[in-house]
Amino acid sequence: MTGRNRTIRLTDGERGILAQELLPIPEKKLVADEIRNKIFHGDCAALAAALPPRSADLLFLDPPYGIAKKFGSLSFPKISDARYSEYLQSWFPALVPLLKPGASVYFCTDWHTSNAVASILQNCGFEIRNRITWQREKGRSSATNWKNCHEDIWYAVKPGAEPYFDPDAVKIRRKVIAPYRNDGIPKDWKEDESGCKSRLTGASNFWDDLTVPFWSMPENTEHPTQKPEKLVARIILASSRPGDLILDPFMGSGTTAATAVKLGRCFTGCEINEEYVMLAMKRVAMAQKDRRIQGYCDGVFLERNFRLADQ
Repeated sequence: MTGRNRTIRLTDGERGILAQELLPIPEKKLVADEIRNKIFHGDCAALAAALPPRSADLLFLDPPYGIAKKFGSLSFPKISDARYSEYLQSWFPALVPLLKPGASVYFCTDWHTSNAVASILQNCGFEIRNRITWQREKGRSSATNWKNCHEDIWYAVKPGAEPYFDPDAVKIRRKVIAPYRNDGIPKDWKEDESGCKSRLTGASNFWDDLTVPFWSMPENTEHPTQKPEKLVARIILASSRPGDLILDPFMGSGTTAATAVKLGRCFTGCEINEEYVMLAMKRVAMAQKDRRIQGYCDGVFLERNFRLADQ
């Protein structure tokens, strides 16, 4: 291992301590004060039965995609589109009553399962507002097909109230390729001390500024499908207010929880893999001490490899 490896891991000592703090999902119905800022050890169906109705302001979903993948000690086989639709039907409808009217849902998927995700959202009464596509530059080339370098996120809202959405909270600072001036004055762009010309732009439904966590990034873990904190931060800032409750029933290594802490939101969720629960708990503790998010600075998202003059 090189000294530059910043991957978050658990020591044996940390496992011994955190194992004593694991929260099993109780069989009783919980109240709001019992779920805030909690990561439960268990599966999605059990969590849905325990959480109080109309408690979550935002639902972030990143379940297995139906492809062959190993998550720690758990292995998932590749399944057909029909089987994946059945899988979604086995747990997603139970989450619907947990959301407040007007709550937003962001559902991660890939091209294989995107149609199944859109269908279940519509069948459960959600209004689909957009399909976000994000570029994930990771992985080797394919010898027999086009390399898969993007994933989808379906954005939908629960009817019953006007959903919250703040476009000003998710603007991106991008370099200006053709700096236009009006009477010698920069039009909608500025130049910093280093001579870098940039402008703020509204976030679109194509996200090409993200970096999949890897070994030299301080948020990286050994979870095989970890999402960037920057991705989750954009969703949280756009569709929740400070103090709102973010629900993630496939918590993985804790990206949603850690990002919620950094942005002043509350979280709740579960994860079936014990090692990942403890990793998530460790990341939450780290987030309470260091609230930096790579690629997000002073309330603005930065395009990939963008550097401010004072950094």
